[in-house]
Amino acid sequence: MFDVIIIGGGPAGLAAARKCCEEGLEKILIIERDSQLGGILNQCIHTGFGVGIFHEELSGPEFAHKYIEMLKGTRVEVMLDTMVLEINKDKEVTIINHDGYQKLQTKAIILAMGCRERSRGAIATPGSRGAGVYTAGAAQRYINIDGYMVGKRVVILGSGDIGLIMARRMTLEGAKVLACVEINPYSGGLPRNIVQCLNDFDIPLYLSHTITKIEGENRVEKVTISKVDERFTPIPGTEIEFDCDTVLLSIGLVPENELSKVAGIQLDKRTKGPIVYENMETSIPGIFACGNVVHVHDLADNVAMEAERAAQGVSDYLKGCEREAEISLSTTSEIGYTVPQHIHLPLDKDRYDIFFRVRKVFGPAYILVKDQEGNQIARFSRQYIIPGTMEKITLPKVLLQKGKGNLTVSIEEK
Repeated sequence: MFDVIIIGGGPAGLAAARKCCEEGLEKILIIERDSQLGGILNQCIHTGFGVGIFHEELSGPEFAHKYIEMLKGTRVEVMLDTMVLEINKDKEVTIINHDGYQKLQTKAIILAMGCRERSRGAIATPGSRGAGVYTAGAAQRYINIDGYMVGKRVVILGSGDIGLIMARRMTLEGAKVLACVEINPYSGGLPRNIVQCLNDFDIPLYLSHTITKIEGENRVEKVTISKVDERFTPIPGTEIEFDCDTVLLSIGLVPENELSKVAGIQLDKRTKGPIVYENMETSIPGIFACGNVVHVHDLADNVAMEAERAAQGVSDYLKGCEREAEISLSTTSEIGYTVPQHIHLPLDKDRYDIFFRVRKVFGPAYILVKDQEGNQIARFSRQYIIPGTMEKITLPKVLLQKGKGNLTVSIEEK
């Protein structure tokens, strides 16, 4: 019998395991399907990790190595090359590996499976099906881990962080990145990546554009992009053609929650991840979730900090902390979602962090929190809000007590 089983050995799983050790848990197990710990960090050889956690700028492998070193000599056990087939509400974890099929029993579970990339099929890009179309993450693994160059003349669809980073990586490897194409009127990546990965290498960014045709029999030979209107419909007469041999897709990430669905964990239709409480507990008591399996984060440091909250939640759960009721958080249409979606009662902390993303650009604005009767209990000022960027507000315990029941988060322009 384990105290906790952590599914996933990436940044979330590693940070959760470390915190579980600090909290004094005795039997801790990390299950990882890859042959080594680190998850997606192992292929992220660029820097930018660790500033929030370790106060130094690290590459992805260095960030993972820091945690792996911390876990050496601890009570943490690791199963590599192991696939989790199923979990259930009784905290039973079914696995398969080189030793065969097993069922493991645990007192608590932390889900840290991360996310997966959306593929071409998710957006129904028209054209032929020649070779040379990759998701940006797959191309990153081919180049950084396997040592294969995926193409020489490249068009990137989507301006998420992985796509931007791969624009720079392909250029440094000698490829010509002809364009980065974004269907929205704004980039989906961090501002620093726009500057460092596109501007510094003179790679054009086409906003409000999308790929409308891919041509090529055995391999991609040509790509046509078009400008789109406010409904994302291509505008005739705006076509631009590029002769290329490779298309990289950076069109979004989806939390990996097949195990959650099988277990009957309640999922949020907006995040595609589990609905969680402030301690990262899911709708099934004793099963916790953290990192990109809950919602897609901008930074691995934020993933690690969220994982520590989940591990603290496990520690409290195993100590028998009881909950009476909850506060529910909802949003108006301009906000995509909040995490957490619920807060346990009674309130046992002085302050609670609420994270959310917005759907459109805002200049000077207020973030408002209202109770179920429409009374304002908190207001936060912002000079500028970029769609897709994670926002955070912190609500003191005293305000949450005033707004007992249901709270609504909204935005009002100044």
